[in-house]
Amino acid sequence: MKKRKMEWGLQAFFVGPVFLFFVLILIVPFLLGMYYSLTDWNGIAKTVNWVGLSNFKTLFTDDTGFWQSFIFTTKFTVVGVVLVNIVGFVFAYLLTNALKLRNIMRTVFFMPNVIGGLLLGFIWQFIFIKGFDTIYKLTDWSFFGLAWLGDPTTGFWGIVIVFIWHQAGYLMVIYISSLTNVPKEIVEAAEIDGANRWQMLRSITIPLVMPAVTICLFLAISWSFKIFDINLSLTAGGPYKSTESVAMNIYNEAFQNNRYGLGTAKALLFFVTVAIITLIQVRVTKSKEVEA
Repeated sequence: MKKRKMEWGLQAFFVGPVFLFFVLILIVPFLLGMYYSLTDWNGIAKTVNWVGLSNFKTLFTDDTGFWQSFIFTTKFTVVGVVLVNIVGFVFAYLLTNALKLRNIMRTVFFMPNVIGGLLLGFIWQFIFIKGFDTIYKLTDWSFFGLAWLGDPTTGFWGIVIVFIWHQAGYLMVIYISSLTNVPKEIVEAAEIDGANRWQMLRSITIPLVMPAVTICLFLAISWSFKIFDINLSLTAGGPYKSTESVAMNIYNEAFQNNRYGLGTAKALLFFVTVAIITLIQVRVTKSKEVEA
């Protein structure tokens, strides 16, 4: 009995503080958000009026811009997740070969991930506006003369480019660790049997790195759905909210329009949607994993 109490005491000593901070930082705000989503609180007033499901009805009846931002975010997520994983995997595949500069190149490709998204967005805003304009004047190439951040289409692709440049290096590291663990015996056996590089990549490498694909897809989906800082610093949702992400729409609703209750209702609905999508993704990709 004394030994068991000592074990419980040690667990409480080491796990207790972490659990306490987890409850205070995540669980309590989440429960408060659920409560405020059922009120008309403006984020400032001391009085909070209970409105039930009225905020959720507003999402489906009034034009709050939520569904426009949701469509944009969904489109961005599909394109961004696919491209950032392809770029990250290609970088990893190339840099697992015996290249003289591979360590330097790994560092170079990973460095953008070290820079904060807000700062990175302002850097690329300068590149898109000033840098591209200078190149256009020197070369007269129409590609650099586009209104990259002033048009809905080019604004969308501008955010995609910066997102890939920012996150591909992180996924590259995960893919590298998985590629280096592919058994050499299997690869050598395939080479002896006459398999070419494409056949080995399709039939051996990709199936064996599926655990990394599961992780990278999960991270990329999470990042792209929650995109805010790059969106804010590049286009701020413009022009005319055509490039406004859901996270920015929720932020504007709660802190710009002072409709905190409606903002938390949007956030709760968004959370449920993203949770369902990520659970389906993990389940599907997990089922395709194989063991060496």
